[in-house]
Amino acid sequence: MTNKIKKIQALEILDSRGNPTIRVKVILENKRSALAAVPSGASTGEFEALELRDGDLKRYAGKGVLKACKNVNTIINKVLKGEIVTNQKKIDKILLDLDGTENKSNLGANAILGVSLACARAGAKTMNKPLYKYIASTYGFKIKDFSSPVPMFNIINGGKHADSGLSIQEFMILPVGIKGAEERIRAGSEIFHTLKTILSAKGYSIGVGDEGGFAPKLDSHVQAFELIIRAIEKSGYKIGKDIALAIDAAANSFCDSNSKEYILEPENISLDYNRLIALYLEWIEKYPLISIEDGLNENEWDQWTQMKKRINEKYKRFMVVGDDLTVTNIKREKKADDNKCANAIIIKFNQIGTLSETIDCIKFAKRKGWKIIVSHRSGETCDHFIADLAVACGADFLKSGSLSRSERLAKYNRLMKIEAEMR
Repeated sequence: MTNKIKKIQALEILDSRGNPTIRVKVILENKRSALAAVPSGASTGEFEALELRDGDLKRYAGKGVLKACKNVNTIINKVLKGEIVTNQKKIDKILLDLDGTENKSNLGANAILGVSLACARAGAKTMNKPLYKYIASTYGFKIKDFSSPVPMFNIINGGKHADSGLSIQEFMILPVGIKGAEERIRAGSEIFHTLKTILSAKGYSIGVGDEGGFAPKLDSHVQAFELIIRAIEKSGYKIGKDIALAIDAAANSFCDSNSKEYILEPENISLDYNRLIALYLEWIEKYPLISIEDGLNENEWDQWTQMKKRINEKYKRFMVVGDDLTVTNIKREKKADDNKCANAIIIKFNQIGTLSETIDCIKFAKRKGWKIIVSHRSGETCDHFIADLAVACGADFLKSGSLSRSERLAKYNRLMKIEAEMR
């Protein structure tokens, strides 16, 4: 018996929002097998690879993924049968050639990614290696000592991830001054629960959004910052030293398509991009912010250039992060670099479709000295592949949502397990 692929099976399952997604199982001739589940985004960039949906309104309001499953069970299964599973780069190239489109619209990025990730897991099992070590060896990353990515905990949700009424999508705490995954995650959990107590005492809702953060209906974005800072202080951590802040603006979601102005709620103010950048600078000056993700519309390259210049002239190490701008696509990543639009990148493998393409983006970012943030999606599963990926490539940060909801905690728990293994 060998490590050749015997069969590939796909199944329609539900993600953390109760919407269909795809899970793929790869079975080898040596009787080993592995699973991988594919996440789904709500705040998606225009240039992401296509997530194939059925469009049948009689099933899941058109969101079914039976077509993607069928593509795996028939077309992909037939072509990959007999391939050596440890030839990850070859497998990914076969998948890309088989689809033949720029955005994976033929087979679906969800179908392709599920197969790519499941093959990687099966390869790791065949080689008797933890997944992070297998990814590192396959793609030439060196892991000498455990380098734990700093978690980015999204503790107040807004935008498309909650009904809080806040335009800014994510308010995050980053335990940058604390060492080790266990202690970083402990700090995040303590601050999260302290924030819960503060919100409850003030009569705010303590229900959570898609990514596990609280979604109180506040009067302003400033109020969100102030509540988080109070929670940090009350938890006994030092602001700006132990804990820093970050936001994901997801500016596409509050940019008016006609006027091109940014409508900020609940303040009910309309800002052109210059005034929005000025507002970001005010927040950076007042609060311990070290990162802004998707601060402007994904199509406004010149605005991004100006934003990065204005921020980094005053705050040289500040992270101007591309997500919808770059969509884990090396062509857009190179354009962002050429135009000096960003110095950090969100890595989401379902934006592009294969593990190998994802690694290409990571390696380009490393060559350019960008900070790397491996990220989940708002529609998640309990698959913790991204934790292994973040460790394997030496990512600076791991973004997996808040300190509640099992699909978020699965990634953080995996990070702690990896740390324990490598001690």
